[in-house]
Amino acid sequence: MTRLTAVILTFNEEANIAECLASVVFADARVVFDSGSTDRTAEIAREAGASVIQRPFDNYANQRNAALESVAGSSAWVLFVDADERVTPALAAAVRRAVNQGDAYAGWRIARHNYIFGKLTLGAGWYPDYQTRLLRCGAAHYDPERKVHEVVLLDGPLGTINEPFVHINYTRFDQFVAKQQRYTAYEAGILYEQGVRPKLRNFILQPLRHFRWRFITLKGYRDGLHGLRLSALMAWYELRKYQLLAALWRDHDRRSASDPQ
Repeated sequence: MTRLTAVILTFNEEANIAECLASVVFADARVVFDSGSTDRTAEIAREAGASVIQRPFDNYANQRNAALESVAGSSAWVLFVDADERVTPALAAAVRRAVNQGDAYAGWRIARHNYIFGKLTLGAGWYPDYQTRLLRCGAAHYDPERKVHEVVLLDGPLGTINEPFVHINYTRFDQFVAKQQRYTAYEAGILYEQGVRPKLRNFILQPLRHFRWRFITLKGYRDGLHGLRLSALMAWYELRKYQLLAALWRDHDRRSASDPQ
């Protein structure tokens, strides 16, 4: 059985996949779990010596669970790496040490260095940004109810690796906007499904609290103007969440009013 398999989820990642695969060459096997890329992602991966598995994308939790299942019969451990992440030699050595501990842990969380708009961001919630990515096969799976911001469920203890991934996060402002819009819509939908109706104070107090949390509590101030901008942007999307939630309830109320019952 293979000791360690590195798994990379991809969709149209031809700009990232070669460097990402090169950074996990220390693994015993490398698998690119692709969602039907229309660019050269799969071709580049095969040229680099990685296996490629295709599966249509439905959500992140299901995709990661399917990837786990695909290698569980042939590998003891899985290291999930995103295409825009890189594993440094120091992290590779730490992963090997963790794997060599065998069944003592069901999984390991790993810190991340996030580079946002080209800047290493150590405040406002972007560090240490632990991600539970090193999983013992048969002792870990992803909560199917958490389709975004996936949550790992472990049958055993969780360890911590402080050597960080290098995460080449948002390189352009439009990337940041697009992703935050998706997350905000998803979070508003969750609140709606839970029956939460926004109150007037939510539109004022929640963004202010969020800014304080990011900039003061999570030390966004350590990143200077960059941290200030990120904290303000995240506060804005907190406001947008409640605006979207209000829109969902307005639509609900209109449908209810027009219901012939």
